[in-house]
Amino acid sequence: MSGAVSDGAALITPEAAKPIRARIIDWLAGSVSAQRDRWRLWAPVAFGGGCAVYFGLPGEPPMWPLALFAVVASAVWVVARRRGAGRAMTVPLMLIACLALGLAAAKSRTERVAAPIAPALAEPTVIEGWVVDVDSPGTRGSRVVLAPVRIRGLTPEETPLRLRATLRGAAPAPGTPVRIFAIVNPPPPPASPGSYDFGRNAFFLGMGGVAFGLGETRAASLPEPPQGLQRLMWLNGVRFELASRIVDRLGERTGGIAAAMTTGHEAWLIQEDMDAMRDSGLFHILSISGLHMAIVGGFVFFGVRLLVAAWPWLALRVSGKKVAAWAGLAAVGAYLLISGGPPPAERAATTAAIAFLAILLDRRAISMNALAVAAFVVLIFRPESIVQPGFQMSFAATAALVALAENWPVRTREISVPWIIVTAQRFGGWLFAACAASLVAGMATGPFAMQHFNRTAVFGLIANVSTAPISSFVMMPALALGAALEPLGLGGPFLAVAGWGVDLMLAIGHWTANLPGAVRTIPSAPDIALPIAFLGVLWLCLWKGRGRWVGVPFALAVLLWPRPPAPDLWIGDGATTAGVRMERQAIQLRPGVRQFPIDLWSQRRGLALVAPGEDWTADRFSRRPAETGPLALWWGTRAPDAEQMAVLCTSAEVVAVRAGLDRLPDACDDRLVLDDQDFRRGGAVELWREEGVWRGVWTLDVRGDRPWSPRA
Repeated sequence: MSGAVSDGAALITPEAAKPIRARIIDWLAGSVSAQRDRWRLWAPVAFGGGCAVYFGLPGEPPMWPLALFAVVASAVWVVARRRGAGRAMTVPLMLIACLALGLAAAKSRTERVAAPIAPALAEPTVIEGWVVDVDSPGTRGSRVVLAPVRIRGLTPEETPLRLRATLRGAAPAPGTPVRIFAIVNPPPPPASPGSYDFGRNAFFLGMGGVAFGLGETRAASLPEPPQGLQRLMWLNGVRFELASRIVDRLGERTGGIAAAMTTGHEAWLIQEDMDAMRDSGLFHILSISGLHMAIVGGFVFFGVRLLVAAWPWLALRVSGKKVAAWAGLAAVGAYLLISGGPPPAERAATTAAIAFLAILLDRRAISMNALAVAAFVVLIFRPESIVQPGFQMSFAATAALVALAENWPVRTREISVPWIIVTAQRFGGWLFAACAASLVAGMATGPFAMQHFNRTAVFGLIANVSTAPISSFVMMPALALGAALEPLGLGGPFLAVAGWGVDLMLAIGHWTANLPGAVRTIPSAPDIALPIAFLGVLWLCLWKGRGRWVGVPFALAVLLWPRPPAPDLWIGDGATTAGVRMERQAIQLRPGVRQFPIDLWSQRRGLALVAPGEDWTADRFSRRPAETGPLALWWGTRAPDAEQMAVLCTSAEVVAVRAGLDRLPDACDDRLVLDDQDFRRGGAVELWREEGVWRGVWTLDVRGDRPWSPRA
């Protein structure tokens, strides 16, 4: 009997004999210990968190407390490290110091780029300035970026550095002095509370206003521009000329996409193709970003390395890998110049440049350390990137792909295997890797696409895997060679090959976009869900070991977070348009008028826009319910008279009037009436009916009092 007991006791290992609590503590200790070389990767995350906190503040903080916080936090961390404190103390201190530095860096950047913002002028005015660049066209015509020299009605101190102007007719080439008669306004505020803030983005680009041309664009006689502006316009002129030649070679449809991928100019893009690319998940190919830099830089790197290896004399005397890295670095820099240097291209070029520098310094080119350095560089110079969808999506996708590469199994090399079997195996491996990369990148960027764009391409994996070999091996290399040789008149054959690739990509995009259920519309989650999802994605990518799976529920926050009830009413900035919710639809009171803001609002709330039915009455300046309803809208610039106002109040519980009101008739006593003063103070508004009382949230109240959000 005693022997039986002894044998049974021998089966109980010391680990199994430990209480569950002790085993959990041991597992946690081991998991934390495994992060010994990973803690520094969280430094740019904390720095970006400080930038995000700054942009989330409702009011503008002074500089001195942020600078003091950064200095003290950094000093405490440095002292703790020099005194040999353990990681349990130095790691939290490092993260706090980086967060404080992020706050200070964002505030410093705001002060450095601060420039005049144009007021909303009461009357059209005359603008004289230089065409700096040709922008993507709008619904009302072509658009350009202007460097205004004079704006009638504004002093030189009030004149913004840049304006985005919508013109009638074709856009003039960069470097053209122009004179236009136009309406000038500050950059538009968000379309609804918490939505995308174009004004903030414009502020950091130095764009202090928007203009809408009312007549023909005429030539102007202006003084010589500064040398910096001359160089910028010359470079943009070269880019525009190259884009025009590509379009001439390939035609407007194919050439427009090729020009957008090469120079960033979107002036020739066709809306139907843009919609198909967006619905198929291929729209990212049109924006010059990480994919383009990786393909162009990688193509030049491997091409030069192959040429060095093919020349034995040179291969014995230089490092082919480092020569190729210098060539890749030059190619990335040249592509950045040709693209016009938009923020996504700058981020991608920074990441690619750090990878090539790692090769030159005998470090791993593709690693989390290189990505962390790239993130730090981008955030130091452009802290505003942290709140931009492009930065969030590009770095989340890149981190996910690097994490995938770190955990990808190493393939065993076969010996004496027939070439046909090796070819099949390698093709299968490439196909599996391409599917895995597309799936992982799509999952990493999914929360941001849902939150910012309220849509997800269901068949995006199919479209991206189908186009990957075309874009990687045909389209982008041919475009790079064609663009380089086109100034010499020799780019035709390469551009023709690139055009073939573009046409095939468009065919795949249209086919995928037309599949049943190709697009899912998802309303935005509360704002807090996106930072939680971002941290969850980063945890999955940066944490070593099984503990990384703790990040899964957090990464799914945007998908799983309960959506709040959609507002019953939305009234646009200035009461020029409005929407009334009816279950999962929104009745658009002015179809086709100021379509962009109401499109953004309806997508954010997951509502489908419909036109008013027979139960709505309209005249020249108003629309109201035929009997009784929630909203009546008056968009005339002159105030309604007492009789018209009484009719509006009789027909609706809420009355929105574009003009200012002095007196209200008795019929409006129990109505919510909003006029010009309310919209000047608050911008657009969302309204909920709760227990017989209307609760409103105004756009400018949510936006806060910041340098990019001046109030009227």
